[in-house]
Amino acid sequence: MKKIVKIKDIPIGQGSPLVLIAGPCVIESESLVLETAEKIKKIAQELKIPFIFKSSYSKANRLSIDSYSGPGLQKGLKILEKVKKEFDIPVLTDIHTPDEAVPVSKVADVLQIPAFLCRQTDLILAAAKTGKTLNIKKGQFMAPEDMDLIAKKALSVGNDQVLLTERGTSFGYHNLVVDFRSLVIMRGLGYPVVFDATHSLQLPGAGKTFSGGEPQFIFPLARGAVACGCDALFIETHPRMEEALCDKSNMLPLEKLEKLLAQIKIIDEHRRVWLKEE
Repeated sequence: MKKIVKIKDIPIGQGSPLVLIAGPCVIESESLVLETAEKIKKIAQELKIPFIFKSSYSKANRLSIDSYSGPGLQKGLKILEKVKKEFDIPVLTDIHTPDEAVPVSKVADVLQIPAFLCRQTDLILAAAKTGKTLNIKKGQFMAPEDMDLIAKKALSVGNDQVLLTERGTSFGYHNLVVDFRSLVIMRGLGYPVVFDATHSLQLPGAGKTFSGGEPQFIFPLARGAVACGCDALFIETHPRMEEALCDKSNMLPLEKLEKLLAQIKIIDEHRRVWLKEE
């Protein structure tokens, strides 16, 4: 039986309209976050696309000690809380350790389990016990069918509000590839699926002290993922890419978001018809 996940008043799955999860990779400043949230909300409202804001208070999996990793838990949550109140939108953010689950759940509507941590049982159980929706990213080293066992960790404590995200698979050193079969397989497990259109195009470590990327492929891969039936699209975006402190090599420039979503909306109308015919 396919599940439907509801985040505030936004349904995800079972042929519901495609949902946008978007925002800057990491919280750089309160002003940057508020500016980005406001602009994305305006675009999403004009196109009538449900929107969940995403940004991280901490990026624990940086390659270099010199990489910016965020403002930290307390300051970051205050900024995310302001986004919720000012723009009346749900928010998603990563957690990295079990003790972060409860404080983050008091602000965030969705707790995200990073790809590198998707097999961490204690982390998933702590997140699931909060009762909040979990977005579990499939590790670059994981087969899609194995995510059923990961999701069942959340189910074991009574939480079936689980999203599964595809974000590319390791293909040798410094490279990721996207196998669109993964989206179909994970949907077949019964959970709504998300396609991460920006992290899937990372080139991990390719910049020597930082990760590179191939953002020129965001448009075609996002279109392909929606055509394959994903329920939500995850996009990291920034209003001034040249100033971005994290993942500037693979984020989508904010000025291109509206054009991408307009294309995606056309495909999504067909996706919803196709899903009814399955």
